[in-house]
Amino acid sequence: MKRTIITGTGSYIPPNIKTNRDFAVHDFYNEEHIKIETPPQEVAEKFKQITGIAERRYAPENVNSSDMGTIAAKIAIEESGIDPETLDQIIVAHNFGNVIKHTIQTDVLPALASRIKHDLQIHNPACVAYDILFGCPGWVQGIIQADAFFKAGIAKKCLIVGTETLSRVLDMYDRDSMIFSDGAGASVVEYKETENDGGILGFSVASHSIDEAYYLHLGKSNFPHSDPRIRYIKMKGRKVYEYAMKYVPEAMKDCLDKSGVDIHDLKKVFIHQANEKMDEGIIKALYKLYNIKEIPDNIMPMSIHELGNSSVATIPTLFDMVRKNKLPDHKLAAGNIILFASVGAGMNINAVCYRM
Repeated sequence: MKRTIITGTGSYIPPNIKTNRDFAVHDFYNEEHIKIETPPQEVAEKFKQITGIAERRYAPENVNSSDMGTIAAKIAIEESGIDPETLDQIIVAHNFGNVIKHTIQTDVLPALASRIKHDLQIHNPACVAYDILFGCPGWVQGIIQADAFFKAGIAKKCLIVGTETLSRVLDMYDRDSMIFSDGAGASVVEYKETENDGGILGFSVASHSIDEAYYLHLGKSNFPHSDPRIRYIKMKGRKVYEYAMKYVPEAMKDCLDKSGVDIHDLKKVFIHQANEKMDEGIIKALYKLYNIKEIPDNIMPMSIHELGNSSVATIPTLFDMVRKNKLPDHKLAAGNIILFASVGAGMNINAVCYRM
């Protein structure tokens, strides 16, 4: 049987570390542009208790999203052992394109996929390069799209990249600015015969865009004297949390059910690294849907404590780290069934069930 197989992964974790202490010197304002009187140190400490984030990574000034994506892609291609000229598609997920340091202008001309193809020096014109905008679930959606193209007979090999420099679209006066970070992850996927029934077993996707469409959006700074023409990433945190808690577990269960997988056979869940408490709540809610109270040990790897929320890059980066034994408590073996799941702007949700 032919299935979509991940044959190589790579990631780029920026070297610049920004700790919560770095935010202790900031003044924060709320959405009504009123200064928050709580000392910044207390704000940062409470933030850590809620999100689990102690550090996050920012890209160097001379490195853009496409640069990070290229580095991650080269590692994934090398690991897969393929000739990059044989790639049928390059799918790049992001939200803001390249944002030059010290500016806040989104640059998507040309598309990041075209830039990455250029940087990889792939000459084959039949290798189609394009971007997708799907919020934080973008990389997972790229995997789903590749699987669909494979089954349609349109492609056999694809490169999926998730890359983002959220640090460059942050409002420093907004407490939510402490959540976001930079990074890139990539995977080579191929449609090939599988010996152990491995590969993609099923997926689930949903979009809610009536009341939920603007839970994440671009808006002016919380600082009362800021230039209203300049916009930054804004999030209705409570709304996002409630939405994720309600719909993500349902999508994960739908994915497992479509895949014919017993919840007890699930070995790892790679969930979008948005908020530690939220992710833990989603896992509990998933098992509750199966009337299971005891959550298996080490079911959910996490990188958010040190890497923050790098949007489309969180899942491919985390998956690459676990595959390469960089998280001591988490190992993967042939035959293991894992689940990718994400949620983000749109609002969009997706999940993919995969056998190693």
